[in-house]
Amino acid sequence: MRVLLISPNTLTDPYPVYPLGLDYVAGSIAEEHEVRIADMQTVGLEALAELLKHFAPEIIGLSCRNIDNTDASAPLYFLTGYHELVAWLRERSPAVIVCGGCGFTIMPAQIFAFLGVDYGIIGEGERFGLLVEALKNNQNPAEVPGVLVAGGHTTPPPPWQGERSRRFPPEAGHHQFYVQQGGMLNLQSKRGCSFRCVYCPYPRIEGNAHRLTEPEEVAQTALQLQAAGAKYFFITDSAFNSDVEHSLAVASALRSAGVTIPWGAFFAPIKLPPKYFQVMATAGCRHVEFGTESLANSMLKTYRKPFQARDVFNAHRQARAAGLHVAHYFLLGGPGESAATVTESLNGIEQLDRTVCFFFIGIRIYPGTALYDMALVESKIDRQTDLLQPVFYVPDHINRETIATLVTQRGAGRSNWVVGSGGTDTATVVRTLHQRGFIGPLWEFLAR
Repeated sequence: MRVLLISPNTLTDPYPVYPLGLDYVAGSIAEEHEVRIADMQTVGLEALAELLKHFAPEIIGLSCRNIDNTDASAPLYFLTGYHELVAWLRERSPAVIVCGGCGFTIMPAQIFAFLGVDYGIIGEGERFGLLVEALKNNQNPAEVPGVLVAGGHTTPPPPWQGERSRRFPPEAGHHQFYVQQGGMLNLQSKRGCSFRCVYCPYPRIEGNAHRLTEPEEVAQTALQLQAAGAKYFFITDSAFNSDVEHSLAVASALRSAGVTIPWGAFFAPIKLPPKYFQVMATAGCRHVEFGTESLANSMLKTYRKPFQARDVFNAHRQARAAGLHVAHYFLLGGPGESAATVTESLNGIEQLDRTVCFFFIGIRIYPGTALYDMALVESKIDRQTDLLQPVFYVPDHINRETIATLVTQRGAGRSNWVVGSGGTDTATVVRTLHQRGFIGPLWEFLAR
């Protein structure tokens, strides 16, 4: 069968992100099928129309990576554009249309109905390959675990335990766009997240138990990216160090395999071995992005974070001592937030040297999370609330506007305090630097 996989994401704020998930979806499809990838960062509608005409796909897979940008300060909603794309595809192709991805899995029934697709993939994309086989053999797709049909159940299937094969075809061409826009391609070292953060839908998407990729396999994939022209890679795990021993083994494998390009990852500021970040640095790590969220211990407890403020300061010092660029992400406005807890966080941030702080004010409520349950109990939402449109938790003792005022007043004149992802101005600067040959995320130029 002829299969076309489409990444509709065209967001470039603060920089374009390589559609890693489609590599794994492509890898799940048997070799007998013909697979093409259309990345809308590189393919316009005119070129896509030509592809539909000449390739004539029988199945179209549409990736819904994000529903919106989860940024209350500068909200962007993506589903309307996806809906328009589905309608556009219907006018030009009789192909079966399937939607999947992280965003889709969060609210599959609602997105399925909104987009008007034929099938959905709940959970990890490898199930797409099973759906292709079912359609090829005229089997009932509803019998494939994780495949959503009209009127079907939406219970997430168990995490994928089968083979995870990444098909990274350099000849596909779309990766060159990312190589030219900062040189960044992506890498994954494990799936699942063992943390229990109240606001996060990640366990619903990939499960709450780690499924580790062999470190040597991670290193070989990194070598493939390097050979394809990548100048930098970002490890997309929810937190690279959520399994400390595995992350150390991956770092060792990268070094032993001869990977020479720099990389970065998300890290949790948990208690770590004394030389942890020195090991990361010798393996090529250059950027550490901490999911810190707050420096008020009461808020960290509410968020169910596996660390306290003192652990954040220790992890920060360790990363800085290893010569790494460090950024912290703060998520303000959760249950129990107040002027006092915001001030406590801001006071703590004053103690973080040579760093960039990204502030996200307001927490998106997703079904299936503990925050959703809290909001229900507190009557901030009800079961009929439409969560396809972004709905943000509002704490009892402070509102988003007041939090934003406290942050902006304290951060006045500080280029290293950024609300949200920085907006279009930041994206323009990053794009200009990438065009001049700079690589990586580049936020280190804001560090103070």
